[in-house]
Amino acid sequence: MASSAWRAAVVAFGAMAVVVVPGTASAAPTEVGYDVSYPQCDTDLPRDRAFAVVGVNGGLSTRANPCLQEQLTWAWESSGEVEEQPPAQVYLNTANPGQVIDQVTTWPTSGSTPYGSCDGTNSMACSWEYGWERAQNSVLSFFTPAARAARLDSQPARYVWWLDVETMNTWQYGSDEARARNRATLEGMTEYLHSRDARVGVYSTGYQWSQIVGEVDDDSVLADLDSWLAGSVTDEQAEAACDDDPLVPDGEVVLSQYVPDDLDHNVSCD
Repeated sequence: MASSAWRAAVVAFGAMAVVVVPGTASAAPTEVGYDVSYPQCDTDLPRDRAFAVVGVNGGLSTRANPCLQEQLTWAWESSGEVEEQPPAQVYLNTANPGQVIDQVTTWPTSGSTPYGSCDGTNSMACSWEYGWERAQNSVLSFFTPAARAARLDSQPARYVWWLDVETMNTWQYGSDEARARNRATLEGMTEYLHSRDARVGVYSTGYQWSQIVGEVDDDSVLADLDSWLAGSVTDEQAEAACDDDPLVPDGEVVLSQYVPDDLDHNVSCD
């Protein structure tokens, strides 16, 4: 990254003369954003950034990012150089462990949902309820305390919330019914965040989305959400990916991620 140039001026008040020390032209502020989470705890983060996306969770939706407070502070210090991208954004880890509910303690046993009542089984209703509860817990137990401790705005409505959908997390597989239950979980998460007046988007690659979620119906709450696409290595690839199809119907690709080294970079597509 180009170093900032400097220029000094000395004004002689009697003669109103100005002496200028020669220098190079100032570097333009970067329009690159970064996303960080628990793997970047105790590491030096980029000082020059237009915006930042911070992971609320510690790799699993049931765990907190242990340095969330510090990373939220860092995010809010972003320049905001890209008008379309809020300087501080957040993302949530997602999952649906319904096929292994005997191995988890967080699967819901009750709740009224758009798919009926949850009864503790691996159903659409309980999948939706699981998503609602995981989003609620991430906001109330992880995000809000960290934001308040950092003396930052703790209102979810002041942030963009991205749902991180990746195959490395626990999902249901093997059938259209499994993908439908995964969709229900993401719908539950989205509905909770919408209940807090938050803006929601989805993050994935096209391939991972197709394996986990599949086709989204036009009447789903997921339809028309913004997309953040992963999978690029260079900034040129990321910019080209801005023209790819969004992950959901009537959506728009607004962010594209590229990973040239150990840190995730992002370009705005707006």
